[in-house]
Parts: sequence; structure tokens; C-alpha cells
Amino acid sequence: MSIAQTTYRGCLLGLAVGDAMGYTVDSKSLTEIREDYGPNGLMGYDLVNGYADVTSYTQLAAFTCNGLLFGLTRGQMLGKMAPFVRYIELSSREWAASQRPWGRPNRSYCWLSRKPDLCRRHCMDTRMLDTLSRERLGTPETPRNGFADPTGLTSAIGVALFCHEDRAGQEELDWLGAEAVALTHGSPTAFLTGAALTHVVSHVLNNPRIPLKKLFLDTAEMVKDQFGHQYSQAFELANQIRRAVTFFESPTVRTVDAMERLGCETASQALAGAMYACLMCQDDFDSAMIAAVNHSGRSAAVGAMAGAILGARLGEEALPEFYIECLEPAETLQELADDLHTGCPMEKGSKLFDLDWDYKYLHGGQ
Repeated sequence: MSIAQTTYRGCLLGLAVGDAMGYTVDSKSLTEIREDYGPNGLMGYDLVNGYADVTSYTQLAAFTCNGLLFGLTRGQMLGKMAPFVRYIELSSREWAASQRPWGRPNRSYCWLSRKPDLCRRHCMDTRMLDTLSRERLGTPETPRNGFADPTGLTSAIGVALFCHEDRAGQEELDWLGAEAVALTHGSPTAFLTGAALTHVVSHVLNNPRIPLKKLFLDTAEMVKDQFGHQYSQAFELANQIRRAVTFFESPTVRTVDAMERLGCETASQALAGAMYACLMCQDDFDSAMIAAVNHSGRSAAVGAMAGAILGARLGEEALPEFYIECLEPAETLQELADDLHTGCPMEKGSKLFDLDWDYKYLHGGQ
């Protein structure tokens, strides 16, 4: 397996691990977590029937990847395609349909819709489902609501996994991350955080050994430079990122206290919490997950983002086996990661034909 392939797998699997681990304590305060799991908090999965369930954080990221590969395949095979954000919208709506026991569409475009392990009803915010049922979704220029929470952020991780020099430049990719989050979350705090998250994850995928502190500070500058002229929230996000770095550099601030002070409730706070956990535990995935979920904020969101960043940085082989062996959608996520890494193997007019790819990305698994 190539280095690039293991980073892609590590990113998606790490996201799912952090999501599944944080899900069980997502609605609890730090005091409640300690009451339930002891003074050190949650130290691993709280399994249900021997499996670790993932939530909409993993599902939304995976469906975003599916939609982007569907669009890429149409472009290469048919010679025509819509803007990439339209395929994210299509796949997000299909994911939302999978969360309802009624109104399933007759025509499916995502092969993931046929994977029960990625369609279980575990939406972390039903308002997002309501938004996705509307005729028109949001854009950064025309938001549909003022949601600033982190429940739509992982779609930006799906965008980051689409990074390739032949697909989009960095600035275009960052903007697509903002557009993906803006479909359901209209606050600039949310969709600018989506751009920042896309920037971070795509850079780690392209260079796993990139110094995280420098990357995070560069991301804060990118947000201000690219979006500050239009959105004052860009400066607030940059300050949140710098605050996480400041806590990392302070030897007197305990990890658990830093996570509490970062808040980890809004999108920007959750990203700052994930960045802090990654900085504190750069080469220890297990310790990073423990830091990322033991606080009073949105544990599943912080865990998912920290897991994606460190999973991409360390690669699949660095993820402890006890996290992967009971992670229900692990095999599906590995397959999806491999598809993202290789890209569409066929082109219009080419004699090369891949039956499996055709089945998944032209016929939606039908």
C-alpha cells in the first residue's frame, strides 16, 4: 500500500473512530462524563452489542466523497458535469433521505445508500435534515439559516479528501469546503470553519509530516486573507485557531482545562479543540482521541475532526487495532478511501473499462 493510500484510509477511519467514541458522551458535561466513566473520563469506545456506531459526522463526510466521485466520473466518461457543489448537494439530500423511514427516492445516485452501516439513523441535528428537505439549499452568498454549530463540518473533510492537482487548486478547494458547509449551515462562522478544515486536511493528505503548528497558524492567515474582506467572522476564527496554539505552548494549562476553555460548542470552537488535541498528541492517536472527547462541548464533532487530521497524518497502520476491529463501517470506508485515492480509472473514448467503478459511480450501486 502506498503512503498516499494509507493516509486516505487513515483520514476516513480516524474520522469514524473519533465520531464513534465521542458520540456516547456528546451531550454530557465533563462532570457527567467523569461520573459515568471515572476521573480520567472516557478512555475508549462504549460499545453497543459489540460494535461502535458512527453518526451523521461520518455519514455526511462519506456521502460527500461519494457525490464528488460521481461528478468526477460523469465529467470524465460523459464529457459534461455540473459544478462540484451540485454533486455534494445531491449526495447530501440522498443521505438525508436515508435518515427517514419514509419518502425514499426511487432513483439512487450514491452506492453508499445501499450500505446499512452508513445509513443508520444517527443524525446529530435534525435541523440539518429539515434544511436538506427544502427546495433550495444555502450558499455563502444566500444563506438559508444562521446555524453556527459543527454538525455540517465533516462535509468539508469529504471535500479535502478530493484534493488532487488535476481536480482543483487549493483556493478553489477551500472555497468548495465553505460551499459544502453553507448548504446546511448559513452562519459565516460555520462555513468559514469548513474552508479552514478543508485547508488543513488537504495539506496533511499531501504532506503527512507537515508541522502541525505551522499549518494551523498558516490556516488562520489564509482565512483572514481569503475571506476577511467580506466576513468579519474570519478574524474571529483566526483568533480561535491562534488560541488553541497558545494553549499548546503554555506548560501551565492542563489539557482538560484547555479543552473546557476553548468551549468546543460552535463550529470554530470545535475546530480549535480538535487542533489543540492534535498538537498535544501529535504521534499518539489514542491519546488524541481521549483528549478530543473528554470535555463539555461537542465531543463527536471534535473527535471526528481530530481523528481525520491525525489519521491522515499517521496513516491507517498507526490507528490501534482495537479501534478498527469493532468499527462497523470500516471496510466500506477503506473501499471509499481507495476510490478517492485512485480516482476514476476510465475516460471518454477509452477502451479501459472498470465494471465495479461503473456500478458504483455511474449507476449508483444499482
